[in-house]
Amino acid sequence: MKVLVTGVTGFIGGALVRRLVREGWNVSIVVREESDISGLTDVILYVDKFIYDGSTESLIEILSVSKPELIYHLASLFLSEHLPHDVTKLIQSNVLFGTQLLEAMSVNSVKKIVNAGTSWQYFHSSEYRASNLYAATKQAFEDILSFYSDKNSISQVTLKLFDTYGPDDKRRKLVNLVVNAIRTNVELGVSPGEQIIDISFIDDVVEEFYQCGKYLHLSSDCVSEAYFVSGERFTVKGLVEQIANAYGQQGNIVFGARPYRDREVMTLPEVSGKTSPWSKNRKITPLSLGVLKI
Repeated sequence: MKVLVTGVTGFIGGALVRRLVREGWNVSIVVREESDISGLTDVILYVDKFIYDGSTESLIEILSVSKPELIYHLASLFLSEHLPHDVTKLIQSNVLFGTQLLEAMSVNSVKKIVNAGTSWQYFHSSEYRASNLYAATKQAFEDILSFYSDKNSISQVTLKLFDTYGPDDKRRKLVNLVVNAIRTNVELGVSPGEQIIDISFIDDVVEEFYQCGKYLHLSSDCVSEAYFVSGERFTVKGLVEQIANAYGQQGNIVFGARPYRDREVMTLPEVSGKTSPWSKNRKITPLSLGVLKI
């Protein structure tokens, strides 16, 4: 299948590209001129790279040349908290680029897209309530996606992600920080640790995107759906304990060394009945095994 992927310089996007290449799919990627693609050196020769110059016209041309049957849209800018100078970047990355992509899909009659959403869109609620401006921009794009889907009969599925981890993850995420602290016995100060976290190993998340692409490819109907991608749930304290047990040493983790941040996510939305039909029999990678692969 011919696919086009955005967000390939990110942790999940890069892992997805590798999986698609292994499966023999015809993969095109979209990057900016200044994008750092050094993390894709193992697969870059097996994909077609296109440069996005910031304009709608460039995306129209890219889709005209690449002719994808399906688009994976994973590009986004994540900021848990924003400053005034971040507003433009968030809108450009999370709203404008995606809208330009949808317009290019419409012009080129590309009818299928898998979109990456976020659980941050559900702040202490099972209904939409943005945790931060990042989540609000993700919701804004979903609303625009719904319009294009309805107007142009575009089949779309949004996979709403919680936390992810795995090998070669360069992000300063909790699991990486804890693993490093345990390995080096360097002190790591964290919050009091009572908040709930839903964590998935990268291979499990990529499998969700891969199966979702197959699902859309085989669907003859125009679908408009959204599902959570859920793994295991722990309190942050419980997560640290699980990682420590996996490595057989406690590390120097200091709970309460920093306060909870503004609008800290303490509880998560219920996912029962809101996960994908293709994930029903999927076995998730236990955290106790996944962290040993980092």
